[in-house]
Amino acid sequence: MKRLQTTLLSTGHGSVDLYQGIVPVLVPFLAAERGYDYLAISGFVLAATLLSSVVQPLFGLLTDRWSMSWLIPASMIASGLGVALIGLSSSYPFTLAAIGLTGIGVAAYHPQAARTARAVTGGSHIGMSWFSLGGNLGFAVAPAAGPLLAYSGLAATPLLIVPAVAGAAITVPLLRSGGAARLRTRDLLGVNDWPSFRTLTAIIILRSVAYVGLSTFLSLYVGQRLHLSTGASATTLFVLFGGGVIGTLLGGRLATRFGRLPTMRWSYAVAAFALAGVALVPTVALFAFVALSAVALYMPFSLHITLGQDYLPTRVGTASGVTLGLAVSAGGVAAPALAAAAQASSLQLVLTTLALLPALSCLLTLRLREPA
Repeated sequence: MKRLQTTLLSTGHGSVDLYQGIVPVLVPFLAAERGYDYLAISGFVLAATLLSSVVQPLFGLLTDRWSMSWLIPASMIASGLGVALIGLSSSYPFTLAAIGLTGIGVAAYHPQAARTARAVTGGSHIGMSWFSLGGNLGFAVAPAAGPLLAYSGLAATPLLIVPAVAGAAITVPLLRSGGAARLRTRDLLGVNDWPSFRTLTAIIILRSVAYVGLSTFLSLYVGQRLHLSTGASATTLFVLFGGGVIGTLLGGRLATRFGRLPTMRWSYAVAAFALAGVALVPTVALFAFVALSAVALYMPFSLHITLGQDYLPTRVGTASGVTLGLAVSAGGVAAPALAAAAQASSLQLVLTTLALLPALSCLLTLRLREPA
């Protein structure tokens, strides 16, 4: 029964994070059909990324104060509704507000959903890795909306609400188990370790910048390095996403056997080595380093969530909002600075520099201790 609940919750997570990854898919269609320039388009990306990252911890505070299980299906519908509304008007303020609604929906979902996942899985590392995997897969399959939009244009966006409705439908039965209430009673007895949580937050930010920087420039760099066509170099993203799936599941299993902190330390040490290989290896062998980078950077992903929740046992919603909110958004905020650095120097230098971030994360893990 618990395995089924975890699977359904993971599927629902994927239906939400699909909308977190869909804005970049919409960008070329918004530019082509409505003539938006780069500045206007950057407003959409900013609304989706920053709004989600800023508001998410606020929803975490709210879920720590009140039981808000209803927020899970409501936020799912809001995420899908925002995208669905985009095709109904060509007004820029309306489109910006619609994308903002999606960002708020995504932000509202994660803290309460992570609390529920903790209750359903009993804090299991493997269970939380499955919950995290759902979100990662949802983000990765967002480009599948491209063919629909290419065929019908932005007028087809109302159809994109279907995953949100389906996700809400399969998640609602999980909310009747009372797991969140049991979690709240147990966690009230804990003691918060804010210094360790701040260190963990710094580690998450460094990991986010490294991964988003890699995923942003990887196809372009591989194309230049190996003299590949655009289509061929784009296949490296499939290697990256596939490695992320393996890493997410592997992290939970290794943490169960060896412990969270040792798993995190070795993951970040391997990630630093692999990122250096991506930047410096001049042959097709760099594809192996891409896969190794993805596996290593995703192994700690679900462990951040459980560790943050254990450091703040009376503030599980807040911990979830921060650990999940910064996982993507911190890298998104840093992306323009990385692009400027690449423009001023080279992509190879930027990717080499990114290898220093997981190395620093590895060192920071030495300051952490397993919660009592």
